[in-house]
Amino acid sequence: MGSVTSTAWRPAPGSATGVGSLPGVEPREAAATVVGELPDLPHLPELPGRGPGADMLGRAGALLLDLHVDLQPSGWRLVDRAGMDERRARSYLGQDLDELESHADGFVGPVKLQVCGPWTTAASLQLPRGEPVLKDAGAVRDLVASLTEGLIAHVADLRARLPGAEPVLQLDEPSLPAVLAGAIRSSSGATTVHPVKETDAEDVLAALVAAVGVPVVVHCCAARPPVDLARRAGAAGVSVDLTLLGQDMDDALGEAVESGLVLLAGLVPSTGTDPDAVSGVTATVEPVRRLWRHLGLAQAQLSEQVVVTPTCGLAGASPAYARAALVRAREAARALMDMEV
Repeated sequence: MGSVTSTAWRPAPGSATGVGSLPGVEPREAAATVVGELPDLPHLPELPGRGPGADMLGRAGALLLDLHVDLQPSGWRLVDRAGMDERRARSYLGQDLDELESHADGFVGPVKLQVCGPWTTAASLQLPRGEPVLKDAGAVRDLVASLTEGLIAHVADLRARLPGAEPVLQLDEPSLPAVLAGAIRSSSGATTVHPVKETDAEDVLAALVAAVGVPVVVHCCAARPPVDLARRAGAAGVSVDLTLLGQDMDDALGEAVESGLVLLAGLVPSTGTDPDAVSGVTATVEPVRRLWRHLGLAQAQLSEQVVVTPTCGLAGASPAYARAALVRAREAARALMDMEV
């Protein structure tokens, strides 16, 4: 499948945002943090520290339409009807949206939503008998259709709550490289699920991108994220841990930027306890400046197409460090507006 046209997105120069998760269990405090520290691109916080239902897969389950999930000892599983775990996940999502609505009242500009992407959800969610959904092509189709409809409703809900918001949807796909490589284990662990063809993975992402009608960012913090696949599927941006990538990824990133994608560059270390240990601005931005120098990209694109983020979610950090990391991301993003490559 060839490249498809994405919904255009240009963040404000010098924008920073979070990947998604934050430490703690208080949605009010989390919403105040992201709106206060990330004024150009706040996001809906995720607080997995609250437990089951607040995790990435539980949140995806809360968004499914006409499919239901429950938490078993082996993980989240498709079931016939909604139970306590699904209701808890929906309650957590509602609380987070309520607090974001309260703290961002009157906000005008882009607001980022995050959800577990279709391929990572299919790899992680179980069929009723315990095998990964990924093992059943029909179940994958049903799951993708349900998730797509749920995301359309999720975007509409954000717009109703914050009429000035311009939703940006981030699909978290940490398992996509393993899906493509045939490295997802069966329930017994003795075998692996057959690899998904890259063209099939691309087709699914392209259809979802087209259906939701808002800019879509594909996030993957692997050492070799599927940047080319995301670009061909029509993503408006890619989110990667830039400190993890070798120079063998430079060409893919360069082609993505040249084709108009926004690079959400993970630059601020995402784990830590001491806020005074957050990397300085100059050291923080060096990986993206090196990339620009190596590829000979235009200076203007650095401020127009780069959003600075932590390297991954901040759930494992201390609250003080997490706030300091978001502050540093904002400072680094603003510094890029004036720095020479």
